[in-house]
Amino acid sequence: MQPLLYGELTPWYRLLDPVADHAEEAAAYAAMLAHAGAPTGGTLLELGGGAGGNAFFMKRDFRCTLTDIAPDMLALSRALNPECEHLPGDMRTLRLGRSFDAVLVHDAVCYMTTRADLAAAAATAFAHTRPGGAALFAPDYVRETFGERSELHAGDEGARSLRCLEWAWDPDPGDDAYTVEYAFLLRERNELKAVHDRHVEGLFPRAVWTDVLTAAGYRVELVDRPFDDAVTDAIFLCRRPA
Repeated sequence: MQPLLYGELTPWYRLLDPVADHAEEAAAYAAMLAHAGAPTGGTLLELGGGAGGNAFFMKRDFRCTLTDIAPDMLALSRALNPECEHLPGDMRTLRLGRSFDAVLVHDAVCYMTTRADLAAAAATAFAHTRPGGAALFAPDYVRETFGERSELHAGDEGARSLRCLEWAWDPDPGDDAYTVEYAFLLRERNELKAVHDRHVEGLFPRAVWTDVLTAAGYRVELVDRPFDDAVTDAIFLCRRPA
């Protein structure tokens, strides 16, 4: 079932995740892809582009095509990034019949909760990476460095206010998933409501990530994450052989 954040609660999304908060990570992703050979001004496919926060900054360096499985999130991104191409699609099955200089798979890859799902997403990325091109996978966590954590969020805009507790925890350390709980308090003028939204996300060791991406056809490099030390310490930077 689709999380509420990507449907019913999408009108509140910008209060939880402001576009400006993506500037640092988007710059890091662009630099990593350039390091892997993606040319400035080249084409970029983002699988699971969400509300378009990364693309808002990365479109300065790339001609971006954004895909997502959630129509409401695509609508948010279209409004923010009207010059970018937007297409509906599931990263496990999407086939556009064309290739790109770079492929970005940000935290939407966390919704791959089985190794088969992860392999399908890797195959999609590889199918859309031109020979000699680059791809970047940036999950929130890997198994080795996962730890329970909580974070408070606050956002205000006009008559609307959001307060949220985000709590990541692992109900069963023996499986390949963890859970992120969102407890929202949403106020519009004098009306207040509380909403709980649960997200089940995949959690794999670095070796599984490397094996899956290598099996897809990539050469894989682990790159230090230069921001947000509270989450995984590495990003998977991939190259498709020419």
